[in-house]
Amino acid sequence: MKLGLVTYNLAKDWDLPTIVQRCVATGFEGIELRTSHAHGVESSLDQAERRRVRELFADSPVALVGLGTAFEYHAIDPDEVRRNVEGTKEYALLARDIGAPGVKVRPNGHQEAAGVPRPRTLEQIGRALRECGEFAADYGVEIRLEMHGGVADARDIREILLVADHPNVGVCWNSNPVDVKAGSIRGDFELVRGWIRLVHIGELWNPAYRYRELFARLEETGYAGYCCAEIPASLEPERLMRYYRALWRCLAARPEDG
Repeated sequence: MKLGLVTYNLAKDWDLPTIVQRCVATGFEGIELRTSHAHGVESSLDQAERRRVRELFADSPVALVGLGTAFEYHAIDPDEVRRNVEGTKEYALLARDIGAPGVKVRPNGHQEAAGVPRPRTLEQIGRALRECGEFAADYGVEIRLEMHGGVADARDIREILLVADHPNVGVCWNSNPVDVKAGSIRGDFELVRGWIRLVHIGELWNPAYRYRELFARLEETGYAGYCCAEIPASLEPERLMRYYRALWRCLAARPEDG
């Protein structure tokens, strides 16, 4: 496993060279670029700008882990769902051009309050994901479903993935409080373990979340990907990042990292 950074929220106001420089300085090995932030890695980039982003990472020891978008597919309005699907495809092409191996999307809710049964919404999300996964597969880009919002529970996520039923669609484990049941994440982890492609981690100091257990279970599965810190902004970002990496090494049992 490797430690990375989600640019939401700590790095939301940094330009791209600053993000890379600070990750290099503090020992973070990868970056998931959140769209709509100041670094401006968006589908509106022309080919020359896309080449510059790709070259920046190619010349750096820090890997571009993926793009973190906010596309979602649970709306009642089919036109809105279609806009999100087509937007996902645009960012899959951007990911291809800049060398990002994946695009993160999310479910963000359900429509039970509007009278739509939850299983119907989960099926709708799954079908949209399958279309996005099929498209992105042609360009070597994964679609990663973040366990997020009102359907963050692993049971809902599993149902979505079973509908999507595509090898190019996986999960971004999001370290949500709802994962912990009876003092353990085991039950939820087992429901999605075969789909995990990326991991988001939060405040490692928080004893309410079982981070040591999470890292141990990831190791058991042979997970060799990135655990990306999604943490608030700080007036001393590099100091915070160094402390964060030190705690990561302790919890993930990685003393060999120095």
